[in-house]
Amino acid sequence: MPRYKGRVFSAWRLSVAALFLFVWAVPAAGADDAGLQAAVDALNTRSFADKRSAANAVAAIDHPRSLVVLQAFLDGDLFTERGTGRVVIATLLDEAAGAKGGYALRDAVTEEALGETGRRGARKITLNNQLRRFLRGLVAGLRLADADPDSRIAAVQAVLESGDASLGALLRERASAETDGDVRAAITTALAVFDLDSPDEATKLAAIAASHGNLDGNVRMKLTALANDTSADSAAVRGAARDALAVIERTVARYQTVETVLFGLSLGSILVLAAIGLSITFGVMGVINMAHGELIMLGAYTTYVVQELMPGALEYSIFVAIPAAFVVSGLAGIAIERGVIRFLYGRPLETLLATFGVSLVLQQSVRTIFSPLNRAVSTPEWMSGSWEIVAGLSFTYNRLYTLIFAGLVVVALLVILQRTRLGLEVRATMQNRSMARAMGIRSARVDALTFGLGAGIAGVAGVALSQLTNVGPNLGQAYIVDSFLVVVFGGVGNLWGTLVAGLSLGVVNKFLEPVTG
Repeated sequence: MPRYKGRVFSAWRLSVAALFLFVWAVPAAGADDAGLQAAVDALNTRSFADKRSAANAVAAIDHPRSLVVLQAFLDGDLFTERGTGRVVIATLLDEAAGAKGGYALRDAVTEEALGETGRRGARKITLNNQLRRFLRGLVAGLRLADADPDSRIAAVQAVLESGDASLGALLRERASAETDGDVRAAITTALAVFDLDSPDEATKLAAIAASHGNLDGNVRMKLTALANDTSADSAAVRGAARDALAVIERTVARYQTVETVLFGLSLGSILVLAAIGLSITFGVMGVINMAHGELIMLGAYTTYVVQELMPGALEYSIFVAIPAAFVVSGLAGIAIERGVIRFLYGRPLETLLATFGVSLVLQQSVRTIFSPLNRAVSTPEWMSGSWEIVAGLSFTYNRLYTLIFAGLVVVALLVILQRTRLGLEVRATMQNRSMARAMGIRSARVDALTFGLGAGIAGVAGVALSQLTNVGPNLGQAYIVDSFLVVVFGGVGNLWGTLVAGLSLGVVNKFLEPVTG
């Protein structure tokens, strides 16, 4: 029995506590609604300064509707209902759906549907550009607590673009709780920009000291302004700004050098892909194939056709295009060797002229089939964008994957030449054709397969090029001279020499471009 009474007493205590919490919570919620309502009502004024103060008050209230109201105000959807003066969110009715024009109204605080009204039944609460910038900052500040780091970074950028230094306190408060490194870096940059505009010299000097090595464009612009402002800032501030800019410029120069090397390697990988097939055919058969560029072009057009046939599988179509381009260009190469080149062995000048004629035929055929206009090949999403190695140094994914792809092609070709019967016969024919024939190697078959292999690799090079540039009938002409240069520089038939020559010429070319154009 005492135990039962204890349970009754405990239940009674819990009921009283719950009643107390309910009685306490309801007025609190009501107070929040009332406070938000008062701040929203204050937006209904002609003074932009008063609207700014009211918007600030809305943002300061911890209410789930605060962000909705401010976003509606920023989007131009905040109105006052004529007759009642109530602040509402108005949505324009779709006249195409049969409506006669007007607005669907909702209460700004409670979101209660208030029916529809004509165009004269509600009046927009106006705002100017200065107020818009301020509202963007307020909305961004409320979104700093978003769960998505990218959204928080976008919010920090919006605060920075608003130019409202008063929001710096909000960023500082967020910085202490932020766990994501990229978001913290964005907040640090925004605070540095605000502090560089501070009227206090000590704050400004501290911000300049913290900006050493910060490559953000806003920071550099502020530092440049401080370094050149002889009317407002002291000599100490100007000197510190110049020193910070000097450090930043040295960092930028180092990153540009690294970036030039990376872009040079990317260009070199294209030259390697374009030249490596030519190196094999030139080394085995001594044929100067002027149609090699058009074989690259066929690979690029094959990529375009595959994408057209697989419109819903853009992300994976390139994996179909690679073997397809190899087969198409390889078969075209075998046809050229069987139909033209096999009659001209030992006559290099005539093979040059004949293959030049073949290149013209292929170009005109492509113009007839696809028209002379360039064709754009879409890049898969996983190849789009850039990889930010460090702040201020990035490398595009399509060039990175092209570099990796070129390395895989070279490795695959080395395996074919070193570990397969075809590779053994190719190397034997390359070293001594007469002895290879005496040993039973069918040199005519080796010539055809070798030419097909080289042509297939040219087609694969066309797949890589299609991700970097538009596909057109003259695509291959831009690379044929460079391909021969790589072959001559690296050594005929020498794959490692072709690899080194292509990469080194690509890097040298990128360093010479700023000088020679």
